[in-house]
Amino acid sequence: MTNIKTYNAISGKGLDYLSQHGYDINAQDSPKGILLRSQNLFDEVIPDTVRAVVRSGAGFNNIPVADLSKRGIVVFNTPGGNANAVKELTIASLILAARPVVGAIKFANQTRGGDVSLRTESNKGGYRGTELAGKTLGVIGLGNVGSKVANTALALDMDVIGYDPGLNANTAWRIDRHIVHARNVEEVLRRADYVTVHIPMEEKNDHFIDAGKLQLMKPEAALLNLSRGGIVDDHAAKAALDSDQLRMYITDFADDVLFDNPKVIITPHIGGSTIEAEDTSALMAAKELDEYLTSGNIINSVNYPDVNEPFTTNYRVGIIHENVPNMIGQISAFFGDNGINIEQLSNRAVGQYAYTLVAINDFTSAQQEHVKTALDEIPHVILTRRYQNPNMMIGD
Repeated sequence: MTNIKTYNAISGKGLDYLSQHGYDINAQDSPKGILLRSQNLFDEVIPDTVRAVVRSGAGFNNIPVADLSKRGIVVFNTPGGNANAVKELTIASLILAARPVVGAIKFANQTRGGDVSLRTESNKGGYRGTELAGKTLGVIGLGNVGSKVANTALALDMDVIGYDPGLNANTAWRIDRHIVHARNVEEVLRRADYVTVHIPMEEKNDHFIDAGKLQLMKPEAALLNLSRGGIVDDHAAKAALDSDQLRMYITDFADDVLFDNPKVIITPHIGGSTIEAEDTSALMAAKELDEYLTSGNIINSVNYPDVNEPFTTNYRVGIIHENVPNMIGQISAFFGDNGINIEQLSNRAVGQYAYTLVAINDFTSAQQEHVKTALDEIPHVILTRRYQNPNMMIGD
């Protein structure tokens, strides 16, 4: 049986799916796949047997993607699996930014003696807040989470302005037509009373919200980061709070520089920590892993292109290679020179890598062994895998 190694507490929904589809979980030291949540894989030795790493969640900054890509190991994530959970905590954070609920709870619980009801009633004026209705929410990043936040904010009678340079047709369909699309991020920062950031942690987004961008915000504005630690320059945020350039900062990522600041609310990275989100993400992760290991389909990869085709032939050969000229020509010629007919060939590329999936019907055992060895010797080929259709009656 194929072994899958897990890190962290993975929901039983995902583990049960793998078990039901013939996988062993943590049964030996030669796993074909790794399933994890927040474990830092930079500190781990990843065996040569591993063919796929799946993050049960959206972020993947805990995975050495660049190194794994060079080894032909596909890295997957589960975008949207925890989107509703993060959306709900974002809306809760908006309310906490508008109403001094945290301070009011502390006051009410510290009130002792005498007529508690009278004392709390007489002091409630110190915890007066504002309403979200009529205020402007700026949403930076309109993907799985950001689009949900934007649409929900409209239902709270907020005005919403959003910005996403990578907005595509699929995402655009999810966004309510009443949401204003900003020309640039600076327009969002200048206009919004509340700004929430929902972008991935990539090198280009490190300290995306920096001192310069914070200066564009209204002094009475509040900033929310439930995206990734490092998206906001926390030192710059503290400086903006201390100089009254920013009213409040709510983040799901702890940083020493923010502790004991009355203008900061910190939660311990609980955006996706709901039973439903963990179940959904784990099941998505398990299905992506199974799909790749059994059919060669790549779905929701962060380092290679997605290629997802129905498995209608007896065999497939999946080839991970560098995105350089004439690779398809070399691969096609190789199969032809060896008397192997290609029923279908799918190829996609992203950045410096490409993936070619070759569908075959007539494929003898001798041909299979030769193909695996010989294809790997073609320059710029990183890894070759053979797949046999479990639903087909195959003879040599």
